[in-house]
Amino acid sequence: MSDTQPQSLNTDPEKEPMGLEKASPTAPTLLDTNEGNVPPMDSPQGWIVVLACFFNLMFSIGTTTTFGVYLQEYELVEFPNASSSQLSWIGTLQGAMMCFFGIFVGILSEHVDTRYLSAFGSLMTGVALIVSSFCNSPWKLLLTQGIFYGFGGSFLYSTGLTLAPQWFNKYRALASGVVIAGSGIGGLWLSFAINAMIENISRQWAQRITGLITIGICGALSPLMKMRIKPVKRKQIADFSVIRDKKFLLLFSSSLLGMSGFFLPFFFMPTYTVIALHKEQMWGTNVASIMNGSSVAGRIAMGILGDNIGALNTLIIATCASCISILVLWLPFKSFGTLIAAAVIFGFSSGAIVSLIPVVTANTFGVKRLPSIMGFIMLGYTIGALISSPPAGSILDKYGHGTKFTGLIIYGGVFLGLATAVNVVLRLVISRNMWTKV
Repeated sequence: MSDTQPQSLNTDPEKEPMGLEKASPTAPTLLDTNEGNVPPMDSPQGWIVVLACFFNLMFSIGTTTTFGVYLQEYELVEFPNASSSQLSWIGTLQGAMMCFFGIFVGILSEHVDTRYLSAFGSLMTGVALIVSSFCNSPWKLLLTQGIFYGFGGSFLYSTGLTLAPQWFNKYRALASGVVIAGSGIGGLWLSFAINAMIENISRQWAQRITGLITIGICGALSPLMKMRIKPVKRKQIADFSVIRDKKFLLLFSSSLLGMSGFFLPFFFMPTYTVIALHKEQMWGTNVASIMNGSSVAGRIAMGILGDNIGALNTLIIATCASCISILVLWLPFKSFGTLIAAAVIFGFSSGAIVSLIPVVTANTFGVKRLPSIMGFIMLGYTIGALISSPPAGSILDKYGHGTKFTGLIIYGGVFLGLATAVNVVLRLVISRNMWTKV
């Protein structure tokens, strides 16, 4: 190996990473009995699990990223007198509740087979959309399309996000990228499908049909959602010893700040296209689809890059590119062509905020501590989602009078800039050697 090639800090995923404190006795560990029955890492069976996780993310996060299409319909057609902040709470609670309840799904996965959890999530997610189709006021949609959907989606999202890293070592970042690409593909085709159903049938039937498809597909694939190694039941609900580790505190801050800027473009770019650029409603849907389409390629590409130069190194590049797309392209230019460029770059880079955090966590703290630590990371995601769209919507209403998006764009871009800075600090804490694979 030449001196300029990146060197990995952690080559054995089953052992504790170098230079880190060992897990506490109460931290979750993995069974090391019956090792002969444990499937090997990087096996074909792992890719079957990835396939199931792919569809779980398609109908959880993928549906959430298409909320901009619903928001456009709510603001312009169904509830024109409601504030942007009020309506954006629906989509915000989808993502926030998905992350919040994901904390408890992680705990449940140590006691209940993940295949049953996935099946339950498939049913609850679909039912939530069907029930929301009968709602005709923002507060009812807040309870159903927001909170109820987020509860059901947490079972799909949490199991889909945490299973893939267990099955891979060499291709861990790629596998996570493929899983997260499911949300991009879901956002891509669901944006067009939901918009077409809204225009030709109704918003209500769009939700009913999407709910039934979710129950059918995710429910059918639930038997494939199998853990590689079952975790031992914890004596404590959570491993609180990790909060004394500065690397964890930086990783937690990165997840919180990154999620704070993640949903804003997905929610508000479609509406911006119609209100600020005076395009037809169809073009708002096209922007959402372009963003989701570019995210598919980006999440796979970021996974490949992460396996070669390190997941944390790649995460720094991704958050920096996302920040640039918002503050350098979307903010100063008021043209449709520049908006498309911003949507493409943001979609391509932003998926790493979700897909690479579990990989960085596994690489930094070891696979054995992943379920416990990801619970705390989910809490960071929850807080980030809650301080994201609703305050941004209030900024749009109060300072932009519903038509000027400058304050909203700056608000989201600053969070992504801060996330980049925190990731750089974490990188320096782990290793100051720029050629090290981290």
